Amino acid sequence: MKNIACQLEESVEAEVSPTFAWRWRTDVKNWDDPPAQFQLDGLFESGSWGTTQLPGQAPLRWQIREVRPGTAFIIDMPLDRAVLSFEWLFDAVSNHRTRITQRIVLSGDNATAYADQVQASFGSTLHDGMKRIADAMTRAARSTESRE
Repeated sequence: MKNIACQLEESVEAEVSPTFAWRWRTDVKNWDDPPAQFQLDGLFESGSWGTTQLPGQAPLRWQIREVRPGTAFIIDMPLDRAVLSFEWLFDAVSNHRTRITQRIVLSGDNATAYADQVQASFGSTLHDGMKRIADAMTRAARSTESRE
């Protein structure tokens, strides 16, 4: 059993189809969280590596651990004897509404060393960040519909 030092979870609903939500969120170009910049080395699939760059910090490497097309993906960021995991779940509320859940889990033998930092980094911003993502996704879907 993993030693879990911190777990956060937030769900939001977006006025988009589950298919659109999945396609939009798995396109790293849509990951907008200034000042962070994201890059994926390869395709959005299990085993691919990516990088998060923050000003004045060394790049943070992460790996896509699991992809369940259309329903979920998990990204792991390895730390010193710990792992910070970001699990994204996509659930259809209707044909045009999707519940998106992000679960952040810090685990491992040394996880407690990072718990305060993870809580400070994500605890107070997770709700607003998820709402911002749902709103951006909804705007993108409307923009796509208007061009069709």
